Amino acid sequence: MPKHGKKYIAALEGTSDIPRSAGDAVALVKTLASAKFDETVELHVSTSADPRHAEQQIREVAPLPHGTGKETRVVVFAEGETARAAEAAGADFVADDELIAKIEEGWTDFDVSLATPDQMGKIGRLGRYLGRKGLMPNPRTGTVVQPDDIADAIEEMKKGRIEIRLDRDAIIHVLVGKVSFSDEQLLENLESVVDTIVRAKPSGLKGQLVKSATLTSTMGPPVKLVIDETGGTES
Repeated sequence: MPKHGKKYIAALEGTSDIPRSAGDAVALVKTLASAKFDETVELHVSTSADPRHAEQQIREVAPLPHGTGKETRVVVFAEGETARAAEAAGADFVADDELIAKIEEGWTDFDVSLATPDQMGKIGRLGRYLGRKGLMPNPRTGTVVQPDDIADAIEEMKKGRIEIRLDRDAIIHVLVGKVSFSDEQLLENLESVVDTIVRAKPSGLKGQLVKSATLTSTMGPPVKLVIDETGGTES
């Protein structure tokens, strides 16, 4: 078990085992953040889903109204007019054969990739490099888009969105912003993520999806969070 420093232990004394409303949890997490850098605020949700069964997998994308707190670098796999439209819409990279070869050599200096359907056959071999990092375009995550929608998709990615997925222990780990965000910004991001998780409950899962939830900053202690599956977080 890792040893925690004096700041962490002191901060831990300011928490309790009582689950808190979203508003109270956000305010407390910000208060307990003591690092000299702008800590990330993270949500960790333990679920009753069984990731060993395909029908109980959860993989969704939640929009973050106030972004992630960092610039999102977007790669677009497209050709012709669509590629030019992607450049005009602010794509950081529009992939050509040279860039595809660079990715095969291990380059992944971007945060999200978009592709038009006609490119999926061409870039299928990139799945072995991008799939394990969650960077491969996928219709389920809204990253395979029609040519006419490419500009809107780039704008959405730039605003901020986050992928939600179960790990092997049936836990969802997802960031909701930075400590430097206002309480209102963090709360709106958090509510968007929680609403997405609640809606993603597998249809065959009986009982509650959420077993427990905590909100924390990068270096801070966890704060228990109330999640009402009928209405999201308690404000």
